[in-house]
Amino acid sequence: METNAANTDTDAPAEAAVAAANALERRIELSVAIADLEKDVELRLKRLGKNVKMAGFRPGKVPSQIIRQQYGDQARSDALGEILKAQFSDAVSAQQLRIAGTPQIESKDGGSTTHIEFSAVFEVFPEIVLSAIADLQVERPVLEVGVTEIDGTIEILRKQRVRYDPVDRAAATSDRVSIDFLGKKDGVPFQGGQGQDYQFVLGEGRMLPDFESAVIGTRPGESKSFEMTFPSEYFSKELAGQTVTFEITVKEVGEPILPEVDADFAKALGVEDGDLAKMRSEIEDNLRREVKKRLQGKVTTQVMDSLLQANPIDVPLALVDREIERLTQLARQDMEQRGMKVKDVPMQREWFVEQATRRVRLGLILSEIVKQNGLQARPEQVRALVEESAKSYEHPEEVVRWYYAQPERLGDFESEAMEVNVVDWMLAGAQVLDKPAVFAELMGQAS
Repeated sequence: METNAANTDTDAPAEAAVAAANALERRIELSVAIADLEKDVELRLKRLGKNVKMAGFRPGKVPSQIIRQQYGDQARSDALGEILKAQFSDAVSAQQLRIAGTPQIESKDGGSTTHIEFSAVFEVFPEIVLSAIADLQVERPVLEVGVTEIDGTIEILRKQRVRYDPVDRAAATSDRVSIDFLGKKDGVPFQGGQGQDYQFVLGEGRMLPDFESAVIGTRPGESKSFEMTFPSEYFSKELAGQTVTFEITVKEVGEPILPEVDADFAKALGVEDGDLAKMRSEIEDNLRREVKKRLQGKVTTQVMDSLLQANPIDVPLALVDREIERLTQLARQDMEQRGMKVKDVPMQREWFVEQATRRVRLGLILSEIVKQNGLQARPEQVRALVEESAKSYEHPEEVVRWYYAQPERLGDFESEAMEVNVVDWMLAGAQVLDKPAVFAELMGQAS
């Protein structure tokens, strides 16, 4: 309990008057008798005096006035804190309130000579009345992995291992070019408008369309100059909508050469004996696992969005603030892992408010659904999820043992199992529309 009245007198039964300042905020008025507080402080100082050691005095013989001078403020603060804590707890229990976050204790100028007045301001958890799910609709994406999907994945794996052989011809889409370039605005080079031996693949969209169009058709050793207008929504305000001149020299044109689907290709994918049938089987297994995971993710998002829409609730700001702190810390850790200097990146609370509010609201709704319908994670579910996750490692059994060596490591799997239970419960009771998923879209592949 946080208090803004640390060094004030205090103690007596609580007078509880609860009033809502917002949907979830409550206020309890507390009144502490000065006489009772002083008795408590005196007892604390006497107990302390029996054990305190101070130079020039025998143990237990330090004069009381010195004890009070040295420790009086702390004793009063401790006594007041305990009294307020007890009063607040009694008042909350009497009114059967579920507290969210830490109450703020504010001192009041009540004008009393016998009591000290305080207000405890806090939030409570919302009362959640779940909507019936029979009328809710959920769109469930479905996809079966077959020959087409396996062949498409092999083709992507080939493109990931493409090499570029130099050719003496005009550059075309899909070729990789190496160029020197210099951009000028009003005859003056601008920042970021120059590069040497810069490589990019035509058609991948790394450069602006007008720039790529100017490069297509050029040959190794060729130089050219052209005008180009930056899009009005270009990220650099200095260049957005501006017309500039580029001078380029093509250093090399590389033609894409895809590897053959042969034993060497299979070995490059980790199939030691180069068996193509085994390669396809492993690709199929991995693909089925990934497709299943992504389909589950899609339907989970559908279910969660539907539950949020059907169950609008207020959320305690204290819980949102706590989640914002957690998300901020995760963002910092992610930046550090990427090699960024976190101290140079100011974190703004506003970045995380929407996500934190959604997560808290959803967490409260899911918690109520789980409680009412007995959807807690079962041990066998957690085990299956751990083993499934471990399959992607070289020694799955060691990974499983590592997770179970410390139960707290299973937290994410327990949450996932509970989420799966909620999704299955929702799909069993809501109106479900199966919709074929497009493989490329599901896998996030560029068209």
